[in-house]
Amino acid sequence: MLSPYSPLFREARYLLAEEADIRDTALYHSVLAAVAQGNTTRGGIAGYIGRKSVDISHPLNVLEDSHLLEREADIFGAGKSQYRITEPLINFYEAVMRPAWARLESGQAAEVWAQSAERFAAQVAGPHFAAMCREYVLGPGRSLLRSALGEVGTGVVTDTKERRQIQVDVAVVERGSGGDRPAVTLLGEAKWGTVMGRNHLERLARARDLLAGRGMDTTGCGLACFSAAGFSEALRAEADRSGVLLVGLDELYGRAMPPTPLPG
Repeated sequence: MLSPYSPLFREARYLLAEEADIRDTALYHSVLAAVAQGNTTRGGIAGYIGRKSVDISHPLNVLEDSHLLEREADIFGAGKSQYRITEPLINFYEAVMRPAWARLESGQAAEVWAQSAERFAAQVAGPHFAAMCREYVLGPGRSLLRSALGEVGTGVVTDTKERRQIQVDVAVVERGSGGDRPAVTLLGEAKWGTVMGRNHLERLARARDLLAGRGMDTTGCGLACFSAAGFSEALRAEADRSGVLLVGLDELYGRAMPPTPLPG
């Protein structure tokens, strides 16, 4: 893909140019580049491209209608949402190729790729892996849950005491009916290139406590770690003791027995 002699080299540009409702391709590429660089909120996108939030409503709507961009509402009902590029080819182009386009055209593909490993893992493979994990929970992973499957999504939990935000990559929430509170039945974190340890589990446990403090029912909430790189021995030992779900590539691709379902 990084070779100017490859048919795929300009394919991402062609995909965008083929959309009939897209006129100013530079603006749309800027919006997609903002998302690919990790600016996934409306305000973050606007700030990245130097526009007001109201000025990017139309390109966001067009990209959504073209199924190139997807808006994911915060599953914890915080009134927030994040955007995700749905076409992997365009995400790769905006994150890796477009910033180094002149160098790629001059034949420096090997050098560009060597310098893009961290960016590729964080901005292309990482988000795609997290989306795969959510799809797994919707499919084969349904048997791992303690209760009937609720809404699967992603969200951010604000920790005001620690002055940080905890990104939850995989969450399952059952919406309450009548006077029932929404019940959080699963919180998970997904890492593509990182061996997960107890610190990741502690972050999920903190998110669970914070959600309980916001009035959500977390009494049946299980914790799950999804990793393509594996898990530390300390985390495996903790999982054996407490029933934390550890899901790796073997489970995701069906090459091994699924993890033991959450107790209860």
